[in-house]
Amino acid sequence: MISIQGKGVSTGVAMGPLYYYQRAKSTIRRYEVADIEAEWNRFKAAQAKAIEQLGALADKAREEAGDDAAMLFETHQMMAEDMDYEEAIEGLIKESLLNAEAAVTDTAAQFADMFAQMDDSYMQARAADVKDVSGRIIGILTGVVQGGIDSPVPVILAADDLAPSETVQLDKSKILGFVTEGGSGSSHTAILARTMGIPAIIGVGDQLKPEYEGREVIVDGSTGAVVVDADESTRSMLMAKREEQLKRQKLLEELKGKENVTRDGQKIKVFCNIGNPEDVPVVLSNDGGGIGLFRSEFLYLNCSDYPTEDYQFEAYKKVLSDMGDKEVVIRTLDIGADKQIDYFELPKEENPAMGNRALRICLNRPEILVTSVWEVKEARKMCELVKKELTEEGKPFADDVQIGIMIETPAAAVMSDRLAKLVDFFSCGTNDLTQYTLACDRQNNDLGRFFNPHHPAVLRLLKMVCDNAHKNGVWVGICGELGADLDLTETFLSIGIDELSVSPRAVLPLRQKIREVTVSEVKEKVLADLFSDENTI
Repeated sequence: MISIQGKGVSTGVAMGPLYYYQRAKSTIRRYEVADIEAEWNRFKAAQAKAIEQLGALADKAREEAGDDAAMLFETHQMMAEDMDYEEAIEGLIKESLLNAEAAVTDTAAQFADMFAQMDDSYMQARAADVKDVSGRIIGILTGVVQGGIDSPVPVILAADDLAPSETVQLDKSKILGFVTEGGSGSSHTAILARTMGIPAIIGVGDQLKPEYEGREVIVDGSTGAVVVDADESTRSMLMAKREEQLKRQKLLEELKGKENVTRDGQKIKVFCNIGNPEDVPVVLSNDGGGIGLFRSEFLYLNCSDYPTEDYQFEAYKKVLSDMGDKEVVIRTLDIGADKQIDYFELPKEENPAMGNRALRICLNRPEILVTSVWEVKEARKMCELVKKELTEEGKPFADDVQIGIMIETPAAAVMSDRLAKLVDFFSCGTNDLTQYTLACDRQNNDLGRFFNPHHPAVLRLLKMVCDNAHKNGVWVGICGELGADLDLTETFLSIGIDELSVSPRAVLPLRQKIREVTVSEVKEKVLADLFSDENTI
């Protein structure tokens, strides 16, 4: 038995074979082939498999978001079997004796450059498409699976860490739990695990060896323990713990349909965070009261080129339709920092977390569409422009859609009295608010003990935001991971938070906590502690 210790960031116990995430290699081997016909057949087999995969993705996209969403993958299918593209590859294999991977790589570069040189913006955009299609074929040739998992059974997925663009493509039906060498509690791997309700452990470093792949692993997300080839007593103990957790979850099911109300009658909304339309069923099954954060950037991360307006419309429409009359809050594109997308071609920055990201990108590139008042005013101007365009086109729209802003920087919190006069609500992103307040990169695992969301500076800022919002008739929500922290539920109720948006699996435990609190009994002490001289940093 081998015991490894990391940091648990999503609770639960899971057991299964260990599987290392398969990432595409950055360099492709180049060599001269001896059997030309065999190499050509090798390419043709990979091409056929890529076309089949793209067809399946098109069907899935059509089912989830309509015909426009499927069109992207159908376009990629056509590109994969384009005669000119295929003939260029054939020439490199049969005439230059180049291996298939290298032939596809060179052809992709040639075609991408050709598209990029064209005057038409639509054709220029096809450069990203040919790279994506070629990358898929190369992945098949080199044995790298799209989505990173090639296993007939669900696995415990191991990786150094996963980028947002990688997490969005994972075959989630194949994942029992996560173990990563690095990462942080607010990384996208951790957030995905909490959304899925599966255990995740980060920060195991080099304790997890490649030779452990395929061996039975048990992970305990509450303690951060990873056990390889557990002995009988350890296995029995952890499986008993898992059964206890399942029983506790069944008891929580009794809270479905109940109000999120404290013992003394204070109500609070409990909503859910999602990244795409596929997350809605788990929101509904966990009795989420609405969507407090739809991370629209994941629609971009899932595409090899800018998603069309119709593609996005169908995705939002599906979520709104599936949620019925429940509220849905959609966040504008939050790209930059840790969420990079190749086709945006963002310049490399020394400190991307404080650089050109999120709304700043949208304001600089209005065709794809907060720290200061002018940013909000500019964003509202765009909303009014869109309304005018829809009116001129004779397309109906709701004129009473609420417009809010994210409070994610100390500057926005300090200016919340002014900002509250311009919007209908505030949504506090506590992950970023903590990192900017404490000058502590939330993605840097080495800074883990310094990244303290319970820090009084963060909580005092939240109290200031609530006070300023309520003076101006504006409601306040928390959509960061802190919303599910049951140690802070009394604090949030006491400072006046109106809505908590959490991962779907956190809804019922949070509801239980809310229903156990008597705010009138704890409020005075909570606020006294928050501003006490003894509340050290």
